[in-house]
Amino acid sequence: MVTRVLVALGSNVGDRAGYVREAMDRLETLAEDVVERSAIYMTDPQDMEDDAEEFANAAVSFRTRLTAVDLLSALQAIEVDMGRPRDHERNVSRTIDLDIIDFGGTELASKTLTLPHPRAHERMFVLMPLMELAPDLALQGRTVRERLRGLLGAAD
Repeated sequence: MVTRVLVALGSNVGDRAGYVREAMDRLETLAEDVVERSAIYMTDPQDMEDDAEEFANAAVSFRTRLTAVDLLSALQAIEVDMGRPRDHERNVSRTIDLDIIDFGGTELASKTLTLPHPRAHERMFVLMPLMELAPDLALQGRTVRERLRGLLGAAD
């Protein structure tokens, strides 16, 4: 079975945009067809250590034959290969972060994976790139477009 997936990417150390582009290239090996890529956005760190650098963030959409758990394992292998420790702490600076945002509309809550991503709907740095690829994707009952509009309105 082939499933459309959305993956968010982020980096805030070294050549941030370069790491994001490299990870996008590596995701091609997991895809059954062309990987659609968002632009790369530079964003302020959120819920990070005080001296955290600005992030390069993006999103990709592609179709894969992998299961959700196998995709997660493949993403984690890419992270490790690109220099992120396997046993990394949460919300610390990193060369690359790859998160499954949506896996064909699958809802899942396990010890290792929650789908759709449980905090994507709260994060401007996820919603902005997703707006390019899947503006009508529902996250927590509202579309990416509606979520982004709500966050932008809240910022006024």
